[in-house]
Amino acid sequence: MHRPEASLQQASALPWHAALHQLQREAQPHALASVVGAAGSTPREPGAKMVITEDVVYDTLGGGSFEFQVIACAREALARGESGTRLEAFPLGGRSGQCCGGYVHVLIELFAGAEMQVALFGAGHVGQALVGLIAPLAWRLHWFDSRDDVFPAAQQPRLTKRHAPDPAAAVAELPPGCHALVMTHDHGEDCALIDALLARGDCASIGLIGSHSKWASFQRRLRDAGHAQERLEREVRCPIGVAGAKGKLPYEIALSVVAELLTLKPAVEHGERRGVAPDTLREAFTPPTPE
Repeated sequence: MHRPEASLQQASALPWHAALHQLQREAQPHALASVVGAAGSTPREPGAKMVITEDVVYDTLGGGSFEFQVIACAREALARGESGTRLEAFPLGGRSGQCCGGYVHVLIELFAGAEMQVALFGAGHVGQALVGLIAPLAWRLHWFDSRDDVFPAAQQPRLTKRHAPDPAAAVAELPPGCHALVMTHDHGEDCALIDALLARGDCASIGLIGSHSKWASFQRRLRDAGHAQERLEREVRCPIGVAGAKGKLPYEIALSVVAELLTLKPAVEHGERRGVAPDTLREAFTPPTPE
């Protein structure tokens, strides 16, 4: 396994618990590594913890090759988008290349980051109500408006606000797999955004606020721009919100839109057994038999 020696230059003085709190609030991918079992001579005792991200480590499990191995293991799993828990064993002398002669079990808890990426175009009444409803969720929100004086001053975790006068440039900034919501103050801007989102081609979903007549008008313009009718019907939802929802107040519309997004949230598949296997845990926590 590759040893990330450069990690020592990317360490942070922030303690693991402060880093964990910050990363959880921001829904950033990270791993919590905890020493849960030790035998013989080891760098740290059970209970030692370290937080690992793609490019920074917080706190230490004792340093040396053993720590490099833990960091590499966590980062490889994060790069694959894994989540959940895994138990890793490190004999200090074999796998870890250290001469302590002990044996360490490390529990690595993987957090893949935001459950969903949402792009919101428009900072009007419905948009602002949506932001408030999404704030407690583990979603990352990218908020755009072509006007530069409409965003509220308050900051929230997992929220990025950008003045974006060019719809195509704003769409180009999005991460792959975003759920896009289009609700600007201008119908021409809305149509340009739908055009750019369809041209991009990698959105998880596209929702447009408005009536059936607005969408019928947009479809004619989008077909003229080269988008197939079948694709328009398949990839764009208009009006947005759960079917049958009543109410036209901004907060009522926002509630309906968030409820619809919840139906689009990827399902988490669980097998019959989750986490670390019981036999593995028993082995990790059973004291070695004296010779």
